[in-house]
Amino acid sequence: MRRVFNRGIEHKKARWGWLFVIPSLAFFAVFSFYPIINAFYTSLFRKRLLDLRPPKFIGFANYEYLLKSPDFWNSVKATSIFTLGTFIPIVVFSLLLAVFIMSRRRFQKFFQMVYYSPAVLSSVVAAAIWLLIFDPRGLANTTMNTLLGTVGKDYKWLATAGMVRLSTILVYFWKYIGYFTIIYITGLASIPQSLHEAAQIDGANGWKDFWHITLPLLKPTTVLVSIMSMLQCLKTFSTQYLFTQSGAPTQPINVITLNIYNTAIRDHDIGRASAMSIILFGIMLFFTWLQFRVSKSGGEVDY
Repeated sequence: MRRVFNRGIEHKKARWGWLFVIPSLAFFAVFSFYPIINAFYTSLFRKRLLDLRPPKFIGFANYEYLLKSPDFWNSVKATSIFTLGTFIPIVVFSLLLAVFIMSRRRFQKFFQMVYYSPAVLSSVVAAAIWLLIFDPRGLANTTMNTLLGTVGKDYKWLATAGMVRLSTILVYFWKYIGYFTIIYITGLASIPQSLHEAAQIDGANGWKDFWHITLPLLKPTTVLVSIMSMLQCLKTFSTQYLFTQSGAPTQPINVITLNIYNTAIRDHDIGRASAMSIILFGIMLFFTWLQFRVSKSGGEVDY
Protein backbone atom coordinates (compact mmCIF):
# COMPACT_ATOMS: atom_id res chain seq x y z
CA MET A 1 0.00 0.00 0.00
CA ARG A 2 2.84 2.35 0.87
CA ARG A 3 4.55 1.57 -2.44
CA VAL A 4 1.40 2.51 -4.37
CA PHE A 5 1.09 5.71 -2.34
CA ASN A 6 4.75 6.65 -2.91
CA ARG A 7 4.45 5.86 -6.59
CA GLY A 8 1.42 8.14 -6.83
CA ILE A 9 3.35 10.99 -5.22
CA GLU A 10 6.28 10.45 -7.62
CA HIS A 11 3.91 10.56 -10.60
CA LYS A 12 2.44 13.83 -9.34
CA LYS A 13 5.93 15.28 -8.88
CA ALA A 14 6.88 14.16 -12.40
CA ARG A 15 3.78 15.77 -13.89
CA TRP A 16 4.49 19.06 -12.12
CA GLY A 17 8.11 18.83 -13.18
CA TRP A 18 7.15 18.44 -16.82
CA LEU A 19 4.69 21.32 -16.45
CA PHE A 20 7.51 23.64 -15.42
CA VAL A 21 10.02 22.25 -17.94
CA ILE A 22 7.78 22.34 -21.04
CA PRO A 23 7.94 26.16 -21.52
CA SER A 24 11.75 26.05 -21.48
CA LEU A 25 11.79 23.11 -23.89
CA ALA A 26 9.40 24.92 -26.20
CA PHE A 27 11.58 28.05 -26.07
CA PHE A 28 14.73 26.10 -26.94
CA ALA A 29 12.91 24.13 -29.63
CA VAL A 30 11.78 27.30 -31.39
CA PHE A 31 14.87 29.48 -30.93
CA SER A 32 17.71 26.91 -30.76
CA PHE A 33 16.86 23.45 -32.07
CA TYR A 34 14.84 24.57 -35.09
CA PRO A 35 17.48 27.05 -36.37
CA ILE A 36 20.17 24.35 -36.07
CA ILE A 37 18.07 21.82 -38.00
CA ASN A 38 17.06 24.43 -40.58
CA ALA A 39 20.70 25.54 -41.04
CA PHE A 40 21.78 21.95 -41.68
CA TYR A 41 18.92 21.49 -44.15
CA THR A 42 19.81 24.74 -45.96
CA SER A 43 23.49 23.74 -46.12
CA LEU A 44 22.53 20.86 -48.41
CA PHE A 45 21.29 23.27 -51.10
CA ARG A 46 22.75 25.86 -53.42
CA LYS A 47 20.68 28.78 -52.18
CA ARG A 48 21.29 32.39 -53.14
CA LEU A 49 20.01 35.38 -51.20
CA LEU A 50 17.23 37.28 -53.04
CA ASP A 51 17.22 34.63 -55.79
CA LEU A 52 13.67 33.92 -57.02
CA ARG A 53 14.65 30.49 -58.34
CA PRO A 54 14.10 27.51 -56.01
CA PRO A 55 17.26 26.26 -54.26
CA LYS A 56 19.04 23.31 -55.87
CA PHE A 57 19.88 20.24 -53.80
CA ILE A 58 23.64 19.54 -53.94
CA GLY A 59 24.14 17.27 -50.93
CA PHE A 60 27.42 17.83 -49.09
CA ALA A 61 29.02 19.86 -51.91
CA ASN A 62 29.11 22.99 -49.74
CA TYR A 63 31.06 21.13 -47.06
CA GLU A 64 33.46 19.71 -49.66
CA TYR A 65 34.07 23.20 -51.02
CA LEU A 66 34.76 24.62 -47.56
CA LEU A 67 37.21 21.86 -46.66
CA LYS A 68 39.19 22.74 -49.80
CA SER A 69 38.83 26.52 -49.43
CA PRO A 70 41.94 28.48 -48.27
CA ASP A 71 39.65 31.30 -47.15
CA PHE A 72 37.75 28.99 -44.79
CA TRP A 73 40.94 27.51 -43.34
CA ASN A 74 42.22 31.04 -42.80
CA SER A 75 39.04 31.66 -40.79
CA VAL A 76 39.73 28.53 -38.75
CA LYS A 77 43.26 29.79 -38.11
CA ALA A 78 42.05 33.28 -37.15
CA THR A 79 39.43 31.82 -34.82
CA SER A 80 41.97 29.47 -33.20
CA ILE A 81 44.50 32.27 -32.60
CA PHE A 82 41.85 34.54 -31.13
CA THR A 83 40.31 31.80 -28.95
CA LEU A 84 43.61 30.58 -27.50
CA GLY A 85 44.90 34.12 -27.04
CA THR A 86 41.76 35.16 -25.17
CA PHE A 87 40.42 32.03 -23.49
CA ILE A 88 43.56 31.01 -21.56
CA PRO A 89 44.37 34.50 -20.12
CA ILE A 90 40.72 35.03 -19.15
CA VAL A 91 40.56 31.77 -17.16
CA VAL A 92 43.91 32.37 -15.43
CA PHE A 93 43.56 36.07 -14.64
CA SER A 94 39.91 35.91 -13.63
CA LEU A 95 40.87 33.29 -11.03
CA LEU A 96 43.79 35.41 -9.78
CA LEU A 97 41.61 38.53 -9.60
CA ALA A 98 38.92 36.62 -7.72
CA VAL A 99 41.45 35.38 -5.17
CA PHE A 100 42.84 38.91 -4.84
CA ILE A 101 39.40 40.44 -4.26
CA MET A 102 38.38 37.76 -1.74
CA SER A 103 41.64 38.31 0.19
CA ARG A 104 40.80 41.99 0.70
CA ARG A 105 39.02 42.85 3.93
CA ARG A 106 37.85 46.18 2.60
CA PHE A 107 36.48 47.46 -0.73
CA GLN A 108 35.46 43.98 -1.99
CA LYS A 109 32.20 45.29 -3.45
CA PHE A 110 34.03 48.23 -5.00
CA PHE A 111 36.54 45.96 -6.79
CA GLN A 112 33.75 43.67 -7.98
CA MET A 113 31.83 46.65 -9.40
CA VAL A 114 34.93 48.08 -11.12
CA TYR A 115 35.94 44.80 -12.76
CA TYR A 116 32.40 43.84 -13.73
CA SER A 117 31.40 47.21 -15.23
CA PRO A 118 32.76 46.52 -18.78
CA ALA A 119 30.63 43.37 -18.96
CA VAL A 120 27.41 45.41 -18.95
CA LEU A 121 28.43 47.10 -22.20
CA SER A 122 27.41 45.61 -25.52
CA SER A 123 30.18 44.24 -27.71
CA VAL A 124 29.63 46.98 -30.28
CA VAL A 125 29.98 49.73 -27.67
CA ALA A 126 33.11 48.10 -26.25
CA ALA A 127 34.66 47.86 -29.72
CA ALA A 128 33.76 51.50 -30.45
CA ILE A 129 35.46 52.62 -27.23
CA TRP A 130 38.61 50.71 -28.12
CA LEU A 131 38.59 52.10 -31.65
CA LEU A 132 39.12 55.51 -30.05
CA ILE A 133 41.82 54.09 -27.78
CA PHE A 134 43.64 52.48 -30.73
CA ASP A 135 43.54 55.69 -32.77
CA PRO A 136 47.08 56.93 -33.67
CA ARG A 137 46.49 59.85 -31.29
CA GLY A 138 44.64 57.71 -28.76
CA LEU A 139 45.39 56.41 -25.29
CA ALA A 140 47.06 53.17 -26.46
CA ASN A 141 49.89 54.92 -28.30
CA THR A 142 50.23 57.53 -25.56
CA THR A 143 50.57 54.83 -22.90
CA MET A 144 53.06 52.77 -24.88
CA ASN A 145 55.17 55.83 -25.67
CA THR A 146 55.24 56.75 -21.98
CA LEU A 147 56.15 53.24 -20.82
CA LEU A 148 58.78 52.57 -23.50
CA GLY A 149 60.20 56.07 -23.63
CA THR A 150 59.37 56.58 -27.30
CA VAL A 151 58.12 59.87 -28.66
CA GLY A 152 55.23 60.09 -31.12
CA LYS A 153 55.54 56.48 -32.31
CA ASP A 154 52.49 54.87 -33.90
CA TYR A 155 52.24 51.21 -32.93
CA LYS A 156 49.67 50.60 -35.70
CA TRP A 157 47.18 48.74 -33.53
CA LEU A 158 44.75 48.29 -36.42
CA ALA A 159 47.17 48.25 -39.35
CA THR A 160 49.38 45.15 -39.11
CA ALA A 161 48.31 41.50 -38.80
CA GLY A 162 49.89 40.85 -35.41
CA MET A 163 48.71 44.10 -33.83
CA VAL A 164 45.12 43.82 -35.05
CA ARG A 165 44.94 40.29 -33.61
CA LEU A 166 46.30 41.59 -30.32
CA SER A 167 43.81 44.45 -30.39
CA THR A 168 40.79 42.17 -30.70
CA ILE A 169 42.14 39.97 -27.89
CA LEU A 170 42.59 43.02 -25.64
CA VAL A 171 39.01 44.17 -26.27
CA TYR A 172 37.52 40.81 -25.34
CA PHE A 173 39.82 40.35 -22.36
CA TRP A 174 38.87 43.79 -21.02
CA LYS A 175 35.15 43.19 -21.56
CA TYR A 176 34.78 39.70 -20.09
CA ILE A 177 37.49 39.40 -17.41
CA GLY A 178 35.21 40.96 -14.78
CA TYR A 179 32.26 38.73 -15.69
CA PHE A 180 34.22 35.53 -15.12
CA THR A 181 35.91 37.01 -12.04
CA ILE A 182 32.47 37.33 -10.43
CA ILE A 183 31.73 33.68 -11.24
CA TYR A 184 35.00 32.65 -9.56
CA ILE A 185 34.18 34.84 -6.55
CA THR A 186 30.90 32.96 -6.20
CA GLY A 187 32.82 29.67 -6.30
CA LEU A 188 35.32 30.87 -3.71
CA ALA A 189 32.53 32.04 -1.41
CA SER A 190 30.97 28.56 -1.50
CA ILE A 191 34.10 26.91 -0.04
CA PRO A 192 33.62 26.38 3.73
CA GLN A 193 35.90 28.61 5.76
CA SER A 194 36.45 25.75 8.21
CA LEU A 195 38.59 23.95 5.61
CA HIS A 196 40.97 26.90 5.37
CA GLU A 197 41.11 27.20 9.15
CA ALA A 198 41.90 23.49 9.47
CA ALA A 199 44.67 23.83 6.88
CA GLN A 200 46.18 26.75 8.83
CA ILE A 201 46.11 24.72 12.03
CA ASP A 202 47.95 21.92 10.22
CA GLY A 203 50.64 24.40 9.21
CA ALA A 204 49.70 25.00 5.56
CA ASN A 205 50.83 28.34 4.18
CA GLY A 206 48.82 30.45 1.72
CA TRP A 207 50.18 28.71 -1.38
CA LYS A 208 49.54 25.19 -0.06
CA ASP A 209 46.06 26.20 1.03
CA PHE A 210 45.33 27.52 -2.47
CA TRP A 211 46.89 24.56 -4.29
CA HIS A 212 45.48 21.70 -2.19
CA ILE A 213 42.13 23.12 -1.04
CA THR A 214 40.95 26.13 -3.04
CA LEU A 215 41.92 24.97 -6.53
CA PRO A 216 40.51 21.41 -6.28
CA LEU A 217 37.22 22.67 -4.83
CA LEU A 218 36.99 25.23 -7.63
CA LYS A 219 37.06 22.51 -10.28
CA PRO A 220 33.32 22.75 -11.15
CA THR A 221 33.60 26.55 -11.34
CA THR A 222 36.71 26.28 -13.53
CA VAL A 223 34.91 23.90 -15.90
CA LEU A 224 31.98 26.33 -16.11
CA VAL A 225 34.26 29.33 -16.75
CA SER A 226 36.31 27.39 -19.31
CA ILE A 227 33.28 26.30 -21.31
CA MET A 228 31.55 29.68 -21.18
CA SER A 229 34.69 31.65 -22.09
CA MET A 230 35.65 29.30 -24.93
CA LEU A 231 32.16 29.39 -26.44
CA GLN A 232 32.13 33.17 -26.13
CA CYS A 233 35.47 33.36 -27.97
CA LEU A 234 34.32 31.00 -30.72
CA LYS A 235 31.20 33.14 -31.26
CA THR A 236 33.12 36.42 -31.49
CA PHE A 237 31.87 38.71 -34.24
CA SER A 238 31.11 42.32 -33.31
CA THR A 239 34.67 43.45 -32.57
CA GLN A 240 36.13 41.93 -35.74
CA TYR A 241 33.30 43.29 -37.86
CA LEU A 242 33.60 46.83 -36.50
CA PHE A 243 37.41 46.81 -36.80
CA THR A 244 37.32 45.68 -40.43
CA GLN A 245 34.65 48.28 -41.23
CA SER A 246 37.00 50.90 -39.75
CA GLY A 247 39.82 49.94 -42.13
CA ALA A 248 41.65 47.14 -40.31
CA PRO A 249 42.91 44.26 -42.53
CA THR A 250 40.30 41.52 -42.78
CA GLN A 251 42.43 38.41 -43.25
CA PRO A 252 44.11 38.28 -39.78
CA ILE A 253 40.78 38.61 -37.94
CA ASN A 254 38.45 36.97 -40.45
CA VAL A 255 37.01 34.59 -37.85
CA ILE A 256 34.42 32.00 -38.83
CA THR A 257 31.46 34.11 -37.71
CA LEU A 258 32.66 37.08 -39.74
CA ASN A 259 33.20 34.79 -42.74
CA ILE A 260 29.67 33.45 -42.31
CA TYR A 261 28.29 36.99 -42.33
CA ASN A 262 30.27 38.05 -45.40
CA THR A 263 29.39 34.86 -47.27
CA ALA A 264 25.67 35.26 -46.57
CA ILE A 265 25.23 39.04 -46.82
CA ARG A 266 28.02 40.16 -49.17
CA ASP A 267 28.28 37.08 -51.42
CA HIS A 268 24.57 36.13 -51.07
CA ASP A 269 25.47 32.43 -50.62
CA ILE A 270 23.12 31.23 -47.89
CA GLY A 271 23.82 27.54 -48.45
CA ARG A 272 27.58 27.88 -47.98
CA ALA A 273 27.13 30.20 -44.98
CA SER A 274 24.81 27.63 -43.39
CA ALA A 275 27.43 24.93 -43.91
CA MET A 276 30.00 27.09 -42.09
CA SER A 277 27.49 27.62 -39.28
CA ILE A 278 27.05 23.87 -38.87
CA ILE A 279 30.82 23.33 -38.84
CA LEU A 280 31.21 26.03 -36.17
CA PHE A 281 28.41 24.42 -34.16
CA GLY A 282 30.21 21.07 -34.41
CA ILE A 283 33.49 22.65 -33.23
CA MET A 284 31.74 24.24 -30.23
CA LEU A 285 29.97 20.99 -29.41
CA PHE A 286 33.24 19.04 -29.59
CA PHE A 287 35.16 21.37 -27.30
CA THR A 288 32.30 21.46 -24.80
CA TRP A 289 32.25 17.65 -24.73
CA LEU A 290 36.05 17.54 -24.46
CA GLN A 291 36.11 19.89 -21.48
CA PHE A 292 33.45 17.87 -19.69
CA ARG A 293 35.37 14.68 -20.47
CA VAL A 294 38.67 16.10 -19.19
CA SER A 295 37.00 17.41 -16.02
CA LYS A 296 35.47 14.01 -15.27
CA SER A 297 38.70 12.10 -15.99
CA GLY A 298 40.59 13.86 -13.20
CA GLY A 299 41.13 11.77 -10.10
CA GLU A 300 39.77 12.57 -6.69
CA VAL A 301 41.94 14.89 -4.64
CA ASP A 302 42.88 14.26 -1.06
CA TYR A 303 42.58 17.34 1.06
